[in-house]
Amino acid sequence: MPAPITISAIASISALGNSPEGVWGSYVSKRPLFSKKKIGSQDVFVSEIASDVEKKLAVLRASNPSYKILDRTVLLAMIASKQVIKGLPFLKENMGINIGSSRGATSLFEKYHTAFTETGKVSPYSSPTTTLGNISSWVSQELETQGVQIDQSVTCSTAMHALLNGIAWLQADMADAFLVGGSEAALTPFTIAQMQALKLYTKSKHTSACESMRFQKTKNTMVLGEAAAVAVLEKGISVNTKAIIKGYGFGSEILAHNSSITENANSLQKAMRMALEKAALTTVDAIIMHAPGTVKGDVAEKNAIDIVFKKQLPLLTSNKWMVGHTFAASGMLSIEMAVFMLEHNIFIENPFYSNTRNLPLSIKTVLVNAVGFGGNAVSIILSRPN
Repeated sequence: MPAPITISAIASISALGNSPEGVWGSYVSKRPLFSKKKIGSQDVFVSEIASDVEKKLAVLRASNPSYKILDRTVLLAMIASKQVIKGLPFLKENMGINIGSSRGATSLFEKYHTAFTETGKVSPYSSPTTTLGNISSWVSQELETQGVQIDQSVTCSTAMHALLNGIAWLQADMADAFLVGGSEAALTPFTIAQMQALKLYTKSKHTSACESMRFQKTKNTMVLGEAAAVAVLEKGISVNTKAIIKGYGFGSEILAHNSSITENANSLQKAMRMALEKAALTTVDAIIMHAPGTVKGDVAEKNAIDIVFKKQLPLLTSNKWMVGHTFAASGMLSIEMAVFMLEHNIFIENPFYSNTRNLPLSIKTVLVNAVGFGGNAVSIILSRPN
């Protein structure tokens, strides 16, 4: 049997916190982490990174003259990546990096475009600092790795596709370890306006602004957040192993509309069935849903789960009701939540959904879903290492 692909370390920066203890503490507290912020000319609910991370960003910018011109998305990825490799022994010359983003260098794009419309000129840094490959390459520079550097945008499932890439490279013996994840700093006027134009953004006046998994809602309640989340993948089980990647799956579908999935999320059905087949399972203990807080998105995913699992329905939960939708980073935030639930043997409930099944004595397997614009989906099954 081939050696399993495992998660040796995982770290994130978001409104949940910027340390394992802080993030888990936020989950246990079970409260939404939204605040009103003036974005452009309007006040909207968002989820922002913890205030102490701003100090880390300032220190990082000051550490290298080149970092002063980098986008916030890149800097967040660099900080999260430095955190995740602490204490792990690596052969840096053969460690791959795949950190993607849905929106990329949003702040810099808007800044440079504004300057161009006003003056007709742009900075010579405008091109190199806004390319998508900017993230993994600068993380590699900061960590001094010499392995492959991959960036991609697969919209909201970007981090999960990065995880798939890491699995493939490790299985092919093309790397000794892989750093995978997503980074997003899209709390900008233009990005918020895009979500509002799609009529997806919440209009709620309450702090529980994102009603992820409230399947009876009649209005969309998406809230945007900023985050960076990364994990280290390796082949085989060691003393550092946090979770085993038991199964993985992916799927796509033909769209009726470019911002939605089919009524029963056909792509997600394919992804979950593939993951279950590879894991040799018929069900799991729990599922962390993508559930962005939109009317059609939440219901379509629930329909897909009901069709695939039938009477073996697992416990269902999500984290976007707490931290909002962090686009490319969202899938890895859910992976981190799954790792913590397995490690602590505690299921984190969603207040908008009541599970009819009793909590198991032991949480041994968790399936994580991610869905993105373009009709794509990824499902990952994690299990405890013991």
